[in-house]
Amino acid sequence: MITARPLRFPRGLYGITPDWDDTDRLLQAVQAAIRGGMVALQWRPKGATHAARMSQGHQLAQLCKDAGIPFIVNDSMNTALTLKADGVHLGRDDGDPRAARALLGHEKIIGCSCYDQPELARKALAAGADYVAFGAIYPSTVKPDAARAKLDQLTQAKRLTQSWPGVARPAVIAIGGINAANAAAVVEAGADGVALISALFDAPDIEAAARACQAHFAQASGPAPAV
Repeated sequence: MITARPLRFPRGLYGITPDWDDTDRLLQAVQAAIRGGMVALQWRPKGATHAARMSQGHQLAQLCKDAGIPFIVNDSMNTALTLKADGVHLGRDDGDPRAARALLGHEKIIGCSCYDQPELARKALAAGADYVAFGAIYPSTVKPDAARAKLDQLTQAKRLTQSWPGVARPAVIAIGGINAANAAAVVEAGADGVALISALFDAPDIEAAARACQAHFAQASGPAPAV
């Protein structure tokens, strides 16, 4: 039987920032999510000027550093390097994980979107990814046309990472339409983390929403390991 190994990426609630130009509002929201138990943050800037984005990124990076949680930059390995972020998340068209590793170094976190395609997970892991993300698991308001991944693909991905060589195990992240009410099934299917945008940052009480999601990881065992 495969023995348990530490994860390369923290287990639990993975917040992804909404596209807010109001940095003060965003900082307050992230602080509330951290108080609720959020274990990592992905910065996903889409608007504003370059200078405004970088200012926001620097402030979020410092906030996460002070809180002791990883700060991950979406899409851009160069921005991650500039901000001295803890890592980068790459979509299918955002570059090669090997190039990100070469640029950022072995201590940084590399995450990859795998959508509903297990073969992308195998390729990402072979390239050294620290986590593989599947979704949308449920209908997503952020990306309504996103491919839909199934819960059993999370289970398959979990077994794949459990059998992957190395001292630490790559993590399986689920994204898309997840909230406190439906996260339990996702965690039980094998997700090591759930990535939330709207259900977290649009919640009337962000701290409470974060705490409710993080609670699903307290006692969940996930699927039985492959033997």
